[in-house]
Amino acid sequence: MPGSPSSSVQAARKAVAERLREIRRDAGLSSKAVADASGWYKSKVSRLENAVTSPSDEDIRAWCRACGADGMAGDLIAASRTADSMYVEWRRLQRTGLRRLQESYVPLFERTRVFRIYCSNVVPGLLQTDGYARALLGSIAAFREAPDDVSDAVTARLERSRVIREGNHRFALLVEESVLRHRVGDAAAMAGQLGYLLSVMALPSVSLGVIPFASERRMWMIETFSIYDQTQAQIELLTAQVNVTAPSEVSQYLKAFGELSKVAVHGAAARALITNAIDSLQ
Repeated sequence: MPGSPSSSVQAARKAVAERLREIRRDAGLSSKAVADASGWYKSKVSRLENAVTSPSDEDIRAWCRACGADGMAGDLIAASRTADSMYVEWRRLQRTGLRRLQESYVPLFERTRVFRIYCSNVVPGLLQTDGYARALLGSIAAFREAPDDVSDAVTARLERSRVIREGNHRFALLVEESVLRHRVGDAAAMAGQLGYLLSVMALPSVSLGVIPFASERRMWMIETFSIYDQTQAQIELLTAQVNVTAPSEVSQYLKAFGELSKVAVHGAAARALITNAIDSLQ
């Protein structure tokens, strides 16, 4: 889809591929010559130049060496790594379990001053209780067939959530009303989670808005995303995590957050929706 995170990732990968092609042409070499010099099949050169295959660091070094452009390898490797980090499959992030992924967010959370988070499907991770997180992470580990370290992952998730109460941070969070109604875990876990939302709303650093079912939409429901300050947006797809840092794209998510905020309710109206959801569990 044009303008989507995945199209942005593909554009970044294509830019690296086009640069490889330019280096080859500037050197006056054919695809076969680069392949022969690098010990590859010619088809590999075609795949790299057409962004069908992402180059490894060694692929880039070999390419630049074959073209007499060793000095360009460093910048190309950096560009390729940036493109790869924009779209990271969950199975890669979670191949050793879920705990390390939870811990990996800590430096980002500690340096971020303003968090803007929109969740269309589950309670934001920063606001999850033990029971809710345990049920959710358990289902994620099972679905993705990740190593079972759910207990450690829950501990890590709750530990990183200390930023809600510590340090100089501000949090603007939006959830769809459906998030309050989708039951994650048993009724007791869900009641505890909803009760915690009521208590955390009292924190001066936290603004929690709920977008009611009955709202006249100015902005359609989209995938869950987080914006860290105004420099990075992180989008959660079923299969991957997408990281966006291009200012023009981050601004689109900032705009979307602003539009979603306009149809959300806060304060007493939000508390009433949460309380109604708790009552519906009984």
